[in-house]
Amino acid sequence: MTRATSRRRPTMAEVARAAEVSVMTVSYTYAQPERVSEQTRARVREAAERLGYPGPHPGARSLRRGRAGSLGVILGEHLTYAFEDPQAARFLAGIAEVCADHGLGLTIVPVTGSAGDVGRVAEAAVDGFVVWTTSDDDPVVDAVAATGLPSVVHGGPRRDDLSFVAVDDRAAARAVAAAAFAGARRPMVLSFPLDRARATGVHRALDPAGASFRVTRQRLRGFRDAWTESGGRWSQVRVAVCSRNTAREAERLAAGLLTGPHVPDAVAAMSDELALGLMRAAGRLGLAVPGDLAVTGWDDTDAAAAAGLTTIAQSLRDQGARCARLALGEDAGDEPVDWRLILRDSTRQA
Repeated sequence: MTRATSRRRPTMAEVARAAEVSVMTVSYTYAQPERVSEQTRARVREAAERLGYPGPHPGARSLRRGRAGSLGVILGEHLTYAFEDPQAARFLAGIAEVCADHGLGLTIVPVTGSAGDVGRVAEAAVDGFVVWTTSDDDPVVDAVAATGLPSVVHGGPRRDDLSFVAVDDRAAARAVAAAAFAGARRPMVLSFPLDRARATGVHRALDPAGASFRVTRQRLRGFRDAWTESGGRWSQVRVAVCSRNTAREAERLAAGLLTGPHVPDAVAAMSDELALGLMRAAGRLGLAVPGDLAVTGWDDTDAAAAAGLTTIAQSLRDQGARCARLALGEDAGDEPVDWRLILRDSTRQA
């Protein structure tokens, strides 16, 4: 018995290279030709014909007629993050709930930071997109906008041409940092990445405007507000940046930060995962929370409650559901996203 073989279908990225244009230009040539000059369209079509590229995948063409039957989620993280991070799982559960109600599937579109990301977005056979928070300069956001499909960004970046859902990160950060820094002399922030390079490091007098992730930028601004409103100088606050939102990385980084002459006496972490990792490191070093070290997190996970962690409560599941409804072209309301400060034993004023 012999197995039939089939010729691999050329990709949009290959056409872009052959025509010496961007993947987005190829996408525009087929989806929004009025946005491309006649000369460039001809070059793209010639390259496509030479490679045997028949145009966007039939599934991608059908989605423009509302028949793809799936909602696309661009995670902006390693694929396993969707299953390992508690809040990512809650967010996806909210999206899945809406998809189930509408008889739709859920497609996670993998992005890796490579040049192929834009092509995967352009060719995804989905009815709309939800973009999990990413950086202002991430090209996949432009690629999503170029599809012309109903799309929504969660957390950032915020753009006029895409729907947007997020908590008021700056106000919430100000509230939780006020609890973290009460009575502190050596405050520290445990931060999400600043940009797509995801470099770890410790900074002083860090300008929040330099962070290209909107969530990081707004939370830094809120932490700065809280400290300066208490009479402190932002230059006094060390900002320790983690490359990933994992307790393991926070624990590893904190092991060095909680020793030596400059041990912080208060830490505002941008997530419960980071805070819990830091608390594990503190426990191994014999530091008491909150006696030696006040700690706050963000998200109010089950683990945060068990650890007595002061944090910001928000429903990522509700936010995921709202994003899904917007991405399906529905009216999801425009009321602010709810959040509240939860005071527990990890801070001195709990």
